[in-house]
Amino acid sequence: MKTYLFKFEQNLPIPLAETWDFFTSPLNLVKLTPPQMRFKVTSLYDANSRVYEGMIITYKITPLLGIKMNWMTEITHVKDQEYFVDEQRFGPYALWHHEHHFKEIKGGVQMTDIVNYAIPYGIIGRLSHKLLVGKKIKKVFDYRAKAINEMFGVYRN
Repeated sequence: MKTYLFKFEQNLPIPLAETWDFFTSPLNLVKLTPPQMRFKVTSLYDANSRVYEGMIITYKITPLLGIKMNWMTEITHVKDQEYFVDEQRFGPYALWHHEHHFKEIKGGVQMTDIVNYAIPYGIIGRLSHKLLVGKKIKKVFDYRAKAINEMFGVYRN
């Protein structure tokens, strides 16, 4: 199985506690996903829910070509105000391991996402990664960066 690595960094001009509070709420994922993906958290959470080890989060998503999919991830690791990890349990990838890291910097927080993933279907999956999936993941994170800047402002230190 061919695996891929995607790394994304963004600085936010807000305190660590506020950053952690926002990103550990499963319901805020909707705000960070392009609308055309029709992302919906289907797990029952309220606005006060925060990630914890063992938490299962289910979604409906339309990632490509209008095809609706179910996706389930588990929060496997959490270190308060430092990092958390989600791993796919069911969904579109053969492997999905997403680390979310947060570090205080002057005037805000550096957020780093590290995603290790694999596409199913052998050579067809590798081709779809090259033509579609890799670009789609980058576009999702580009959208997320723009949304974060609109919500919290642009880091300028």
